[in-house]
Amino acid sequence: MTHPFEIEQETTLPATPEQVWEAIATGPGIDSWFMGRNEVEPREGGTAAMDVGGQREEAVITAYDPGKRLATRTPTSGDGRFMAFEYLIEGRDGGSTVLRVVHSGMLGDDWQDEYDALRRGWPFHLHSLREYLAHFPGRTAVPVFAVAPSGERSAQQTRSALARALSLPEPVVVGARAHAEIADLPPLDGEVVWADDERFEVRGSDAILTFHHGSGMVLMFHHLFGPDTDGAEAAWQHWLTGLLG
Repeated sequence: MTHPFEIEQETTLPATPEQVWEAIATGPGIDSWFMGRNEVEPREGGTAAMDVGGQREEAVITAYDPGKRLATRTPTSGDGRFMAFEYLIEGRDGGSTVLRVVHSGMLGDDWQDEYDALRRGWPFHLHSLREYLAHFPGRTAVPVFAVAPSGERSAQQTRSALARALSLPEPVVVGARAHAEIADLPPLDGEVVWADDERFEVRGSDAILTFHHGSGMVLMFHHLFGPDTDGAEAAWQHWLTGLLG
């Protein structure tokens, strides 16, 4: 049985409406703060696509007004599920922009858990967008995704393993410094800029790195702004598999 839902979020971003539009309405822009690899066909009726770990999802662009409004909607599945996204942009004095996001649609039988996960996720994603616009203006990132099972570990044990590997204190808190030497990658030095019960995010000089420890899994959604990213995804996957193996 399906269940309707709607989540609305609003944030003020340190960027112009044009910069925000580039970040939310182009593939390279979305790659720099959200999840997966993204493609956007720049027109109403076009396709917006996201690929995460080889799983591709597509939506139709239902509104396309550059610098002001973008809306998309996924096809309705056989059981009536779909998701719709609307982004509304409004410039403010001083070069800042207010972005309002409305995420709505129909969820399935386990709608409450799914709704709670979506509701918790949006503040984090908008924080990542702010980090991108504030610290990497005019640049775009290569997205990196890696996943590994956490085995018999509890969520706290998994978080502790990640913290130790990144030289972070426990509990992991905003402002803590991370450091790691990872084979085939530049040394990681950065600052924790987000920490909650499910994930933490580290911003380095050339990267935004997210470590998400879900039920039985660790997912990494990284955004690499450096000049040499060849082989980075394989290197991060090898590091994560070795850590949790």
